[in-house]
Amino acid sequence: MNTTEDCGCQDPVTTPMPVVAPINERHRVLIIGGGTAGISVAARLARSGQKDVAVLEPSKHHYYQPLWTLVGAGEATVEETVREEADLIPRGVKWIHDAAEEVDPVRKEVRTRGGLRIGYDFLVVAPGIQLDWDKVAGLREALKTEFVSSNYDMQLAPKTWQLIQRFQGGTALFTHPATPVKCAGAPQKIMYLAADHFRRTGILDRSKVIFGSAGKAIFGVKPFANVLEGVVKRYGIDTRFEHNLVAVDGDKREATFEATREGKKERVTIQYDLLHVTPPQSAPDFIKKSPLAWRADAGACAGWVKADKYTLQHPDFPNVFALGDASDLPTSRTGAAVRKQAPVLVDNLLAVMAGKPPPSRYDGYASCPLTTGYGKLLLAEFDYDGKPTPSFPLINTIQERRDMWLMKKYGLPRLYWSLMLRGRA
Repeated sequence: MNTTEDCGCQDPVTTPMPVVAPINERHRVLIIGGGTAGISVAARLARSGQKDVAVLEPSKHHYYQPLWTLVGAGEATVEETVREEADLIPRGVKWIHDAAEEVDPVRKEVRTRGGLRIGYDFLVVAPGIQLDWDKVAGLREALKTEFVSSNYDMQLAPKTWQLIQRFQGGTALFTHPATPVKCAGAPQKIMYLAADHFRRTGILDRSKVIFGSAGKAIFGVKPFANVLEGVVKRYGIDTRFEHNLVAVDGDKREATFEATREGKKERVTIQYDLLHVTPPQSAPDFIKKSPLAWRADAGACAGWVKADKYTLQHPDFPNVFALGDASDLPTSRTGAAVRKQAPVLVDNLLAVMAGKPPPSRYDGYASCPLTTGYGKLLLAEFDYDGKPTPSFPLINTIQERRDMWLMKKYGLPRLYWSLMLRGRA
C-alpha cells in the first residue's frame, strides 16, 4: 500500500504533533447556564453543602421572562423583570462569566468562547433555548416596522403594548411556530389580552383576530383545551391550525404560512395590521453539535440534550445531567417544570456522586398560567400523561380565575426571586 509514510514523504521525527492546551480550571460540578434551571440547581447544591460548584453563564443580567406577557399587555414594566446575575449566584458557587462553545463529554471538559478549557467531574446542562429569528424570511426587517413585535424579546415587549394601544381595527395576527418554544401558552396569552383590550375599547367588532398556529389544536391537554375553545369563541378568534409562519414582508404587511390541508402543503398569505410573532426556537448550536444531543436524524428529538425522562441523567454519559428548555424531556418548557425538575436532578446527582443509583423521579409536571383576559387566568397543570395535577386541591383550576391572575402578577415573581432561585421552592 502506497501511503505518505511508506514512500518517505513525511519525516516522523519532524512532523508536528497535535498540541492539547492545558485545562485552565477544573470543578467537581460544572453547570452550563445561569438561567432559571442553572441557578436553581446551583442554589440547591450549595444548600446541600456541595463544594466546588461553578456556573458558566455569559449574561450579566437575569430575566424573569414569564412577566414579559404582562409587559406586552401594559400590566408590568421591563424593569420589574431584570436582576443582576451576580446577585443571584449562590454563596460559595463560582461564576465563570463566559459562554460555552464546545462540550467534550469524553474528555470531561467544556471549551468557552473566551478560550478557556474547563474540566469537570460532573456536568449539569441547562443552557436554555435559542430564538431562531432568521428561520422566518424577512422577520428581522419586519420587526423594525411599526406593525410587528414579539414578547419573546425583552426590548420588543413594550412595543407590543404600543401596537395594541395604537390598533384601531383591521387584522391582528398572532403566530405559533412548528418548533417547541419557551412556554407553549405564551403565543396565545398575549392574543387573548389583546382581544380583551379591543373589547374594552370598543373596537373588537371591527377587528379580526387570527391565530396562525403550526399546532393541530389550541392546547394539548383536553380539559384545558375545552376552556380555551370557549375563550376563542368569546372573542371571535379565527384559528388557523397547521399554519407555520415561513416569511414576513414588512413593507406589504403580509405574513406567509406553510399550511397543511388534507395532507398537502401549500403557501397561504395573510395581510395584517398588527402582527405578533413567536419565533422558531431550538437548542443552542453548541449543544446541537455535541455528543450530548440527539443526532440530526432523530426526528423531533434532533438537537436536544438526551436525558432520562424520570431521572434526568444522560443515557450515554452517567456523570451528565440535563434539565430545562434545552433538554429532550417530553413536557412543556416552563419555569414551573424546572421548579419540579431541579430537586429531582440534585437528589439524583448527589446520589451518583456518592456511587449510588438515582433515587428520585420527575413525573413530567409542567404548569402554564394562561392569561385569558385582564383579571382572568387559567392555570393549566399537568404531567407526562396529560393528567391535570392541580397544586390547589381545594379550588377548581379548570376554569378562568381572578385569584390565579393575581398569583401570576404578584405571587409568582416573588416566589421566583425569593424562593426558587434560592433553592427553597
